[in-house]
Amino acid sequence: MNIGRTIFSQLTEYIDEYIFKTIVEKNKGNERVRHFTCWEHYLCMLFAQLTNRESLRDVETCLRAAGKKLYHAGIRSRISGSTLADANEHRPWQMYHDFAQHLIREARVLYRNEKIFSDISTAVYACDSTTIDLCLSLFPWARATVYQKANAAIKVHTQYDVQQKIPT
Repeated sequence: MNIGRTIFSQLTEYIDEYIFKTIVEKNKGNERVRHFTCWEHYLCMLFAQLTNRESLRDVETCLRAAGKKLYHAGIRSRISGSTLADANEHRPWQMYHDFAQHLIREARVLYRNEKIFSDISTAVYACDSTTIDLCLSLFPWARATVYQKANAAIKVHTQYDVQQKIPT
């Protein structure tokens, strides 16, 4: 039996909730929100990312399986797929972008003196890309090519600073 805290709550204790809430207020993220706050939304999406969930239904199933442990992880609301979908659709994405930029700035400070390649004096970047499949009926603008009329996708590119071990 687990007497201590969950690993997820131990990981999230390093996230500065005050700064997140300041960014949310600046972007009016919790405007017209009654129960499912931006912080809870962020924690749900963080959980989904860390546990490699593939759909909102998958996220909902895993979170509901945790039961009362969610409260100790910071998620106080009842999670449903429609709640997550509405939050993903209506909340301003800029607040999550601003918070990610804040985390990147913090990571740069923490890792500024670490050098992987001590013999290279300039910055070294790695580029990566991935394709995210989309539903063509919901995203008709995401048609892959003229030849693939049944598929829809977007491509995400990431530039990674190898010396500082963070995305740029």
